[in-house]
Amino acid sequence: MSQDNVESAGHSARKDSSSGQSADNFGIMPELDDTDRQIIALLSTNARMPVAKLAQKLGLARTTAQARLDRLERTGIIAGYTLRLSEGALRGQIRATVLVHITPAAQTAVLGQLRRLTAVERVHTTSGRFDLACQLRAGSTGELDQTLDSIGEIEGVVAMETLVHLSTRIDRAV
Repeated sequence: MSQDNVESAGHSARKDSSSGQSADNFGIMPELDDTDRQIIALLSTNARMPVAKLAQKLGLARTTAQARLDRLERTGIIAGYTLRLSEGALRGQIRATVLVHITPAAQTAVLGQLRRLTAVERVHTTSGRFDLACQLRAGSTGELDQTLDSIGEIEGVVAMETLVHLSTRIDRAV
């Protein structure tokens, strides 16, 4: 598994460059205390916050804040740093969730085909009537329509239902 070091405002995170996941996602995660949760909350609003400012907001020494941040990264609780686009930057983009029902043996092949579609941002396995929930982003209704046609043509896809996102009312994504 190849590793990249991602540097952001004085803190580093190790992540798997092929999936964006931490190298140890499936191990037992340590318990989070209130300070850990505060660090995560502050970084979720500004992942580029310098460690010195993070320490100041938490009332900690910079070295203590850095040690806690290093532990959160090392244990895989913080898997990496990313950016979030504003609603203004996404203006004109069409977002949709596609619920996909597939044949039982087709998951690996279907996921391989979905990876090739640039409009597919994220795919979750689900319980219930559908097997996959795909998050899409397209530049136009035509691009969305073409992506939906491509998904429908994948061998192993039995049925689909598309939900076009009209607006985001709550976003607590970390």
